[in-house]
Amino acid sequence: MSSEIERQAARRFGPGFGLSFQRLPYWLIILLIFFAVTLFAILRSESYRSALVFVAEGLRLTIFISVGAYGAALVLGLVIGLGRVSQNRLVYTLATLYVEVMRGVPLLVIIFYARFVIVPWMGNLVGQPLVRNDFLTGAVPLALGYAAYLAEVYRAGIESIERGQVEVARSLGLTGGQTMRYVVLPQAVRRVLPPLGNDFVAMLKDSSLLSAIGVGELTYWGKTKIGASADTFLGWNTVAFLYLILSLILSLVVRYIEQRTSSGRR
Repeated sequence: MSSEIERQAARRFGPGFGLSFQRLPYWLIILLIFFAVTLFAILRSESYRSALVFVAEGLRLTIFISVGAYGAALVLGLVIGLGRVSQNRLVYTLATLYVEVMRGVPLLVIIFYARFVIVPWMGNLVGQPLVRNDFLTGAVPLALGYAAYLAEVYRAGIESIERGQVEVARSLGLTGGQTMRYVVLPQAVRRVLPPLGNDFVAMLKDSSLLSAIGVGELTYWGKTKIGASADTFLGWNTVAFLYLILSLILSLVVRYIEQRTSSGRR
């Protein structure tokens, strides 16, 4: 019976779906059970239900900022990563300078710099005060900071492609740009999908630093709840639980991507 269920699941969802849960590590299974028990206890508690409703707006903004900032970081990181492997000395130098500066400055400092320098400057350009926009104020520093790390991920992926493939593509008449676009990048991006996913998880957690500049994300609303109720245990438990839930979901997605990409290379 179980084998028949697994065969049906494989036909419907893809090979290996029926065994995916069996391949989960024990620590993850224990964590899933813990989350289920904790969620059941929270939903039965009026205080925790009230806290979840209170921080819901912060949770929504945390998700929006993380997704928006990561999308921008993916694009900017790709551009900088291409600069890191460029044969043009000026482009390579500028890309390397950006990576070294951004990786050498703490993310919290980048957040303050963006809030009090970059975003006001952007507001002056468009003629309106953008510092009141929590999404923009939060997404800009995260995107700028993480673009440097993603650039190095892209660079490593590009350099992992065998030199022979590039030479074959050039011998077939492809230009350098065409070779990068049609031969190198598709393979490189596929190889670095897992580390790119891990950086998304890290960015989600680092978004909590935005509360230092008053962005109304999850941690900010958690601190507001603590100030209103004077119950630090309730407030921080709620915030920690929601971050863990988000991180666990993203970790499972990253693990799935790792399995798919590894099976695709066999």
